[in-house]
Amino acid sequence: MRNKIVVFFVAMVLAASVAWAAGQGEEGPIKIGVAGAHSGDLASYGLPTVNAAELVANQINENGGLLGRQIELVVEDDQCQPEVATNTAAKLVGDGVVAVIGHICSGATRSALGIYTGEQIVTISPSATSPGLTQSGEFPVFFRTIAPDDAQGQLQAQFVAEELGVNSVAILHDGGDYGQGLAEFAGAALQADYPNVDIVFTEGVTVGAVDYSAIVNRIASSGAEAVIFGGYHPEASKIVGQMRAQGIDIPFVSGDGVKDESFIDVAGEDAEGVYATGPMDTADNPVAQEARQMHVDTYGEEPGPFFMNAYAAALAITNAIEAAGSTEYQAIVDALHSETVATPVGNITFDEKGDAVGVGFAVYQVQNGVYVEL
Repeated sequence: MRNKIVVFFVAMVLAASVAWAAGQGEEGPIKIGVAGAHSGDLASYGLPTVNAAELVANQINENGGLLGRQIELVVEDDQCQPEVATNTAAKLVGDGVVAVIGHICSGATRSALGIYTGEQIVTISPSATSPGLTQSGEFPVFFRTIAPDDAQGQLQAQFVAEELGVNSVAILHDGGDYGQGLAEFAGAALQADYPNVDIVFTEGVTVGAVDYSAIVNRIASSGAEAVIFGGYHPEASKIVGQMRAQGIDIPFVSGDGVKDESFIDVAGEDAEGVYATGPMDTADNPVAQEARQMHVDTYGEEPGPFFMNAYAAALAITNAIEAAGSTEYQAIVDALHSETVATPVGNITFDEKGDAVGVGFAVYQVQNGVYVEL
């Protein structure tokens, strides 16, 4: 009798599995994760992605949903910390998400991708720019709607050498996947394309330090005519402030980790004149105009950093699911590679590595308290 019960139970489980595979189990909401820094110093980078995902999801839900089902966002905070991001990823997988919009920082993204790759969860970031995330081939689940740091580093090198016309540069970084990687790409581009520009030194700084006087003194004594910094706004604001306090008024050039109003708010008048590379301004794009207006109408303020790239990520992933007619991993991946979707950053598709085709960077400068594209 016991054997018959066991056989009956196994048969029931198999029958349920077949029914689910046939689509009978695909009911209820489609869960999409949204992961990034939603608290702490870098929350200003992550929260705009939550807003972007909400706006896209709400619009789709109000128009009948995705594949006839409502989208449910599952929002998790990783604080841009790699050790937190793995737990965040595990939570999202446990919650049954079919895709993730995020993460925000490259180091946190790399940690989380170890989880998503094993579980075959498509992940699309608006801001994780470390080239190795796509170019290594290690993470086939990963896509992004922003250009990688090798392109950003090349632009910084070109700007410093050709536009600023300096003869010597000090390169600083925060030691992270993003910051150090960006600094190294800028340095390599200078050495390859502008050998007449002397890199007087390259050095990492301590994240979270209060006093950067040692590195500022080294900049002063090195004869550097400009500084390139790879990292985020908390460290950049302190370094720039201490440079200006010592009368070091040479150009400070950084990346999209500093192109944020939070940098200007913290650095105050010392931010004036600082340069930063970041995603190209898409203000003339009709999709961007609509997205911006929806943000203003819904949240009562202008969108924050990477909002347009995040809105593009949300459109890309939902369009891929709709085009695939499925939430199955390979079907979504195939649609991302083959479908072109109109987004705030342009009409994009993704190459075989997962990089968006047709996106790039521009150089900005703080002028009268706001970043202006040059």
